[in-house]
Formats: sequence, structure tokens, C-alpha cells
Amino acid sequence: MMKRGCYNLMIQLTIIVVLVERSEGVWLNLPVEGTKCVSEEIQTNVVVLGDYVIDDNEGYNPSVSVRVTSPYGNTLHMKESVTHGQFAFTTKEAGQYLACFWTDRRVANGDLTLNLDWRTGIAAKDWETVAKKDKIEGVELELKKLEGAVEAIHENLLFLRRRESEMREVIELTNSRVAWYSFMSLAVCIVVSASQIAYLKRFFQKKKLI
Repeated sequence: MMKRGCYNLMIQLTIIVVLVERSEGVWLNLPVEGTKCVSEEIQTNVVVLGDYVIDDNEGYNPSVSVRVTSPYGNTLHMKESVTHGQFAFTTKEAGQYLACFWTDRRVANGDLTLNLDWRTGIAAKDWETVAKKDKIEGVELELKKLEGAVEAIHENLLFLRRRESEMREVIELTNSRVAWYSFMSLAVCIVVSASQIAYLKRFFQKKKLI
């Protein structure tokens, strides 16, 4: 009974960790000409790890160039004429991070397939190294992963709260500007209408129509 309870606990912890971890493995079909990009919105102080490799089943020996940029356009990783590679960094800015790929030479079949494994947060953490360093395994390791998942959830909640506060400030500022714009537009309309009435009155008086 005790073993079954531990087994169920491990399953539940694993499910929670899997749901919280963010790991994306995608296949990109790169065009002969042009660039294919992958983006993700990431907050600050998050570890990002990416592995990419060309799926060269037909033996054309193609190569690609890759560039990873931050939300403000800073280059975090840049490689040219490679068949595989890896990038890793810790985010210093919150926003959309972009990884762009393009082919260096024409491919015989017209396109090129590239596999990208994009991991962020606790999904990018090397749990095998942690387990060996702390000499933990089994339930203890799953609890360690769960602790990391809880910290990630807490950081995400704080990030969402900050974003909500920023969006509220933007909305309030926009509403204030729209109100002032409406007031100024109404004032201009009143001034223009009064000027037109005064001009017409002088015109009719000059023509002795009134």
C-alpha cells in the first residue's frame, strides 16, 4: 500500500512538472530563399537552451545560418554555414525572443528541414547533473523538480502581475489622452462654428441683408 502511494505521488509530481516545463521541439521547413523564425515571449532571468540540427536524409550536405536576438534587437547567438549547433543564455530583458534560420545554398529538393529543440526555465535545467551533485534520486528528485516548478509558477505570476499593472497604466494613459483629444476637438469645433457665424453675420450686414 505504501509503495503504491509513493508510485501515485511520483506520477502526480511528474505530471505537474511536465505541465509547468516549457519545452518545444519543432520541425522547420526552410525555404530556398527567405528566412524562417521562431519567437517566444520570455520574462527576465530565465535560462534558455536551444539545440538545432539539419535533417539531411538525402545527402546534399546543406548548411544554415542562425541568429538569435533579444526583444531590443541585441544578437545573443550568431552562426553561419553550420549543420548543427546550440545556444544558451539567461534573459536580461522581458519580451519576444527571436531565433531566425536561413539556408546558405540551394537545396536540390527545394526546401530544407531543421529540427529545433527550444527549452526555457526548469525544462532547460540539467537535472541529471543536479541529481549527481546532490546525490538524490527517485521521489527526492521529483520533489526537487516540483520545487523548481513552484518557483517558476511564482515568478510567472509576478511577471503577469507586473504586465497587468503596465497594461493598466497604458490603458489609463490612453483613456486620458483620448478624453483630452475629444475635449480639444470639441473646443476647436465650437471656435470654428462661432467664427463662421460671426463671419456670416458681418457678410449679411455688409450686403444689408439683415
